[in-house]
Amino acid sequence: MGFPESVLTKDEQVVLSLHPHWKALFLPVVWFVLALAAVIALAIFTGWGLIPMAIVAGVALVVVLVVTVWPWIKWRTTHYVFTNERVIMRSGVFSRTGRDIPLGRVNDVSFSHSLFERMLGCGTLTIESAGERGQVQLNSLPHVEKTQSVLYELVDADRQKHTFGDDDREALVKEMKND
Repeated sequence: MGFPESVLTKDEQVVLSLHPHWKALFLPVVWFVLALAAVIALAIFTGWGLIPMAIVAGVALVVVLVVTVWPWIKWRTTHYVFTNERVIMRSGVFSRTGRDIPLGRVNDVSFSHSLFERMLGCGTLTIESAGERGQVQLNSLPHVEKTQSVLYELVDADRQKHTFGDDDREALVKEMKND
């Protein structure tokens, strides 16, 4: 399921759309391989009949669904979207949770990653925003350093757009003289 474009405003444009890093899927894939190997080994090396093997295969299928398919679905339905107006976070399969942070409310953006996360190219992005909800952490974010830079540029561009500068003052003075 892709990110729903319908939540964007008229002039809003997606700059970056991410899911958590693929490392979140590593253990589910390992469990899938182990369950498949166990069923194949039991079928080859035991003299069990069809009914016991069907029971083992059914248990393995349930294990695969719980520890493999479910984490994949959760991963696919978690979105971190950076637009020219806000940061959008959405997650959940059956019930959804979301949070939007307007770029004008972003006070600080920082990242951290361990040595292992650096090798994988991911980390934690912490966004501090004005208001009572404070900080939000985006864990296992791919390309965390690049994402921090992109977010900084978006925040800076938003502030420039909403700041009354010398050029604006001069244009206003000219307009008032022409009236």
